[in-house]
Amino acid sequence: MKRYSLDSLYQLYVKDVYRYLFSLCRDHHAAEDLVQETFYRAYLYLEHCKDDKVKPWLFRVAYNAFVDSYRKQKRSVPTQAEFFARLPDHRTPDQYVLDQEQWEQIGDVIHALPELQMQAILLHDFHGLSYQEAADIMEIRLSHFKIVLYRARQALRQHKERKEQL
Repeated sequence: MKRYSLDSLYQLYVKDVYRYLFSLCRDHHAAEDLVQETFYRAYLYLEHCKDDKVKPWLFRVAYNAFVDSYRKQKRSVPTQAEFFARLPDHRTPDQYVLDQEQWEQIGDVIHALPELQMQAILLHDFHGLSYQEAADIMEIRLSHFKIVLYRARQALRQHKERKEQL
């Protein structure tokens, strides 16, 4: 990889990688550790990445780091994401509070989905990866990914409808 240095990759994608990993493990400290592990692994294998596939490749590295960590220990209780919350933000305090509440509600609903559905929603809808890129990261066929994503969206719609009926 010639265009990107590790520093430029870190600057471009650290927030995305952190949010993705935090969405998976729901633990600020574990997510921070996994971000560091992700960029360490990225540093080791930077030359294997194609220039036009940096973000999906980095998400795959992050996912593998998460899986390796998850296999070693069980999830712990989520804590506040203080460090990344202090990174520069251009929202007003009111917008920030409203966004934070909304993200917590959305996060709870998404986290309640089955693992594959949660992955599909996070990778495609939240992080903007293509169907194929997300399917590759999840190591499933494209057709299966589309089914999983459809079911995840359907579950979210049903949750929203139940909430509106109350």
